[in-house]
Amino acid sequence: MERVTIFIRGASRGNPGPAAIGAQLVNVEGTVLKEVSQAIGNATNDFAEYQAVVSGLMAAKELFEKKTKEMLFELKLDSELVKKQLNAEYQIKDPGLVPFFIEIHNLRVAHFPNLVLTHVRREFNKGADRLVNEALDV
Repeated sequence: MERVTIFIRGASRGNPGPAAIGAQLVNVEGTVLKEVSQAIGNATNDFAEYQAVVSGLMAAKELFEKKTKEMLFELKLDSELVKKQLNAEYQIKDPGLVPFFIEIHNLRVAHFPNLVLTHVRREFNKGADRLVNEALDV
């Protein structure tokens, strides 16, 4: 089974404040397949993290089209809170994040049945962190 890792990072300076997202798709050989880096205006860290997850999954969907159901995707993010919320281990207290949760759930069901979410420390998420900082520093 083909495997792709999607490194995710969302951040804001000020929380809420100027925010950006980063997503980096990497194959098992370590080759970067696609990167997403975008400023998203003023937002909280959690809002940015959820937006980054959506953007990363959409990039994978576009890159692999109809093959996504036959592939293994590992989503690595440094927000343990968002990871646990997406795995239904923690409740979502901010009602503004619920539409993102629903969109991500629908993407998982329709396109990513073999999606695994993994919490990583920021030092193991350097590619996505770089993409966020590039978008924030523009």
